[in-house]
Amino acid sequence: MRLKDKVIIMTGAAQGLGKALSIALAKEGAKMMVADIMDCGATAKEIEASGGEVKALRTDVSSPEETQKMAEETVKAFGRVDVLVNCAAIVAALKRKPFSEIDPAEWDKVMAVNVKGPWLCTKAVFPYMKSQGKGKIINFSSETFFTGSHGFVHYVASKGGVVGVTRSLAIELGPDNITINAVAPGYTESETAHAIGDAKKYDVSRTPLGRLEQPQDLFGAVIFFASDDSDFITGQTLLVDGGRFMH
Repeated sequence: MRLKDKVIIMTGAAQGLGKALSIALAKEGAKMMVADIMDCGATAKEIEASGGEVKALRTDVSSPEETQKMAEETVKAFGRVDVLVNCAAIVAALKRKPFSEIDPAEWDKVMAVNVKGPWLCTKAVFPYMKSQGKGKIINFSSETFFTGSHGFVHYVASKGGVVGVTRSLAIELGPDNITINAVAPGYTESETAHAIGDAKKYDVSRTPLGRLEQPQDLFGAVIFFASDDSDFITGQTLLVDGGRFMH
């Protein structure tokens, strides 16, 4: 168990990648606070069924008050917070459309959750990690930041913002022994993928590994960044996309 007794907050944990990752991290021995604007009860039940420790909390990551409560409730329940995984994002609800047809209100909502959210969550856990003398933060960017994506300019811009936040905060958090890195998945088969379109029609001919990405393909990267094995790595963005984009 590579994460035995680590206390981890996972945002966006109600479904999709957030749910799958929460269960995987718990199986590695982590104590989980699963948070989402939606009900995380199903995620918590699966973790409990496998013998894991978990608490669930409804949290709007774009709210300073709710993210602060999330950090406080985690420390109240488990005594500390070792890792924050910023997985919450708006994508499934988006419809592809030309940049000129995107409503400014939709743009602002995407930025509030996808970029401001990780910043607020980091602000909330920072005092606890600083007092502990160590902490780890894992953000979720996207392969689309490197490639672009037609009809999703606000989403792609937000994921570029995540990379910028990750790099800037690495400089500020480093002196307190807090690392922050980003994982950038490719198109991954999940509830989100099916909401966007037919995942089975995704062209894998440009993917060297020749198949569609699955949630479990991300487990290793996230566990690595959450573990002590990555203690001297910060400010980095790791693409996990089967080699579709190389840099």
